[in-house]
Amino acid sequence: MTEPISLELTRKDFVSDQTVRWCPGCGDYAILAQLQKVLPELGIPKEKIVFISGIGCSSRFPYYMNTFGIHSIHGRAPTLASGLAAANPDLNIWVITGDGDGLSIGGNHLIHAIRRNVNLNILLFNNRIYGLTKGQYSPTSRKGKKTKSSPIGSIEQPINPLTLALSAEATFVARAMDTDTVHLGEVLKAAAAHEGTSFVEIYQNCVIFNPNEWTGIDDRRTRSDHVIYLEHGKPLIFGKNNDKGVRLNGFKPEVVDLGGEFTEKDLIVHDETSQELAYILAHMEHPTYPPPMGIIRSVRKPTYTEELMGQVRMAQERNGMGDLKSLYHSSDIWTVR
Repeated sequence: MTEPISLELTRKDFVSDQTVRWCPGCGDYAILAQLQKVLPELGIPKEKIVFISGIGCSSRFPYYMNTFGIHSIHGRAPTLASGLAAANPDLNIWVITGDGDGLSIGGNHLIHAIRRNVNLNILLFNNRIYGLTKGQYSPTSRKGKKTKSSPIGSIEQPINPLTLALSAEATFVARAMDTDTVHLGEVLKAAAAHEGTSFVEIYQNCVIFNPNEWTGIDDRRTRSDHVIYLEHGKPLIFGKNNDKGVRLNGFKPEVVDLGGEFTEKDLIVHDETSQELAYILAHMEHPTYPPPMGIIRSVRKPTYTEELMGQVRMAQERNGMGDLKSLYHSSDIWTVR
């Protein structure tokens, strides 16, 4: 992991010379701005930062960051990023993907990058639609969603990105909203500080093809009544007047009003290290529940690079540095005549 150093970088240092081209009102603008604001605070030289994307609206990111970047092929960003992280462990690598790119053709690659705990920051923009190809249902689209490719309504069960990441034993799982920029910035900084794979789902509407997906939680005037902001060691309280909370009724979360039958002592207390609680929180989806925002799970485990470099050092101590030419001409070769 890249060690922070004393640098005097500003947001302008991370702004490229390319014209940013997304639809007017797209949440990608806000996410881009927050990343360009957060990166100077990390104390990492921009030459040590890499953005890798697949295919989709969000995948234009590498062009707009004045860092190294790769605009790769559909769904393969986690694969390229894993190889780069293994070969260059001192890099700070960000994978930019969407619900289509990351969870459809790229689903398998995403799962394995997470389970290996490669030192990556994965940002998944979730607007529950294919925007670049003009409005088809995606792996996260709600069942019954009417789109150009499902005119009567989607019959497929949607993927929950958070539970998928947790099932792959993710060591850092979080969620943020593009319209809540201050909180988004805090989550991005926490993800960057994590050693191992950090996975952040970012809610956003597609202003053209799915503009009302997150109605109720995307408006700052009403957000506090529909969203829970997680804090480690704090009870799950929400509402404009902090008058609502979430308790466990058996194994099921239940929204309750505070001040009468229930008090703060009855509520769930957030624990970032609890995998069991993480699953419960991940299943609290809008609009049935107030979706949790913030860090859902954060634990420290050895990273893929740490384990890999440990094996390399062990082999070098046992057998020496080795010789590539000798390896090529070892006994396991054959001649084609």
